[in-house]
This record gives sequence, C-alpha cells and structure tokens, in this order.
Amino acid sequence: MEKKSVILDCDPGQDDAVAILLALASEQEIDLLGITTVAGNVPLSLTESNARRICEVAGRADMAVFAGAPQPLMRKLVTAEWIHGKTGIDGADLPDPTMPLQVQHAVDFIVDTCMKAADKSITICPIGPMTNVALAMMKEPRIIPKIREVVCMGGAVKEFGNTTPAAEFNIYVDPQAAEVVLSSGVPFVMMPLDVTHKALVTPERLQKFKDLNSPVGNVCGGMLDYFNRFDMTRYGFEGGPLHDPCVVAYLIEPEIFKGRNVHLAIETTSELTMGQTLADWWDIQEKTPNAFVCDDLDHDRFFGLLYERLGKL
Repeated sequence: MEKKSVILDCDPGQDDAVAILLALASEQEIDLLGITTVAGNVPLSLTESNARRICEVAGRADMAVFAGAPQPLMRKLVTAEWIHGKTGIDGADLPDPTMPLQVQHAVDFIVDTCMKAADKSITICPIGPMTNVALAMMKEPRIIPKIREVVCMGGAVKEFGNTTPAAEFNIYVDPQAAEVVLSSGVPFVMMPLDVTHKALVTPERLQKFKDLNSPVGNVCGGMLDYFNRFDMTRYGFEGGPLHDPCVVAYLIEPEIFKGRNVHLAIETTSELTMGQTLADWWDIQEKTPNAFVCDDLDHDRFFGLLYERLGKL
C-alpha cells in the first residue's frame, strides 16, 4: 500500500487520543506530517496540551503539534466536558507536556504544507470540528488541488444525533466549516455514528488495552474506562464507541469498513436540525455522489489492529 502523507486535525478527547496513538504507531502506512488542534471537545488550550501529552506518552516528543482555531466560524463554541471530563482526557492522569507547542498557527501549517506538496498528495483527517481545515481552504484555495482526500469523523446518517436529535457533535459544533470542506470538491470520506457506534469498547476489549502492560496501554485503559461510562449509561451500550480511531484505521486498512458513494448535504440554517448530515442513501434525488459514507466495520479486525499497533509503542 502507498504510504499516505497525513495531517491529523483533532480536539483530544479520549477517542482522539487513541487515534493519535494509532497514527504514531503506523509509520509504514502513515507519514504523519503534523498534528493540528482545534476547539471542540474542550477549549483549544486543552486540546493542544492534550495532543502533546499523548505524543509524549508514546515517546514521540519530536512530533510537531500546532494550535488552531479557538472557536467555530460563525457560532458560539459548544464543548463536551460532560462526556470527556474537565481535561478532555480524564482517566489518563498525565503530567503537563514538556515538548513545545509549535509557534506557527495550525491553519498556516496546513496551507504551507499543502502548497509545498504535489497535487493530490496530502490526506487531511479532521476528527473534530472542521474549523481549521475550512479556514485553510478559505485563506488559500490553491491548496484544494493538493489534497488527495479528506477523511473525517462526523455526522449521522441512519442513526440519530448524539448532541441534538438531528446532529452529531463534530458537525454540530461547526456545520458551516463542514459545509466549506464538503463543497470544496475534494474527495470526502465520512465516518458517521452509524459505523463508530459499532466500534464499542466492551469490558473484554477494555481489558485487552490494559493487558498491553505498557504506559500506552495503561493510559488507554484509564481513559477508555472513564469514557465508557457515558455511553453505557445514556444509551445502554455494551461499551463506549471509539469514534475517531476509525478514521486512522481506514487509512491503514480500508477493507475493514463498508459504505457507499452518496450525495451528502449538511444543514447550516435551521436551528432545529443544525448540523444534520443528509445522505441520499437510496439515490432518491439522482444527484452525483460527493462523499463516501461508511456504515459498517469488521469490529474484530478493527480492534485487532489497535492492539497490534499500540502494543508496539
């Protein structure tokens, strides 16, 4: 498989943290150019700090981490401490990072990195609100031909939302940014709740993270033990869903996932359904598809990949 040049845009978040670890552990498939952070699950001051904490626990203090947008394009920031805890990665119990935060703004890093690259060579993976990516496209539209694809975590197609009845959190926080990215014409892959709610950290799977018997395994065990409590209580799930690692796993083994090419639209005007992702699953409108939307995965293969890779860190 061709090695992918990747920018990981995130808002850690326990599941973002596992996604970062999976990317760092997969150097054969992923050339991680940098990690950009955005306000989302918690404010920007915490997401940039959390990204560095996770890099350090993986022994990768050399990874460049950039801070980006502190708020959405047009709306007041909504955060999710009620799910992720006051730090965003409650359960990890990690010290303050010692590795430096890069001086360059995340948006400028995205623009500069893309402008230096060949056409269709950069994969951008927003696993939080898409504010940074939208701002980069708006600031310098010439980056658009440089992007091979955008692979994101967000949305809900046949599932209900998890922030409002209509909307998933990442899209709800900044639907206007998601619309900018989707309408850019860049190949667009979406991992909605339809697939991530099938990647559940059951008690047995949680124990396998702890059984890695390493700093990374212990951090994952603690974080996911904390993270699980919400979905198990609210929805009656067998465990908490690992939303964001699905994006990185797709880069490594796309065969793990199933989906279809559809025409996708994002609601940006109605307060009632703000952030809803409308996928024409049955091609009712007969419009040209503009997204590949996943709705299923091989969960045993997915978790097997996680244990195998994270066991190397």
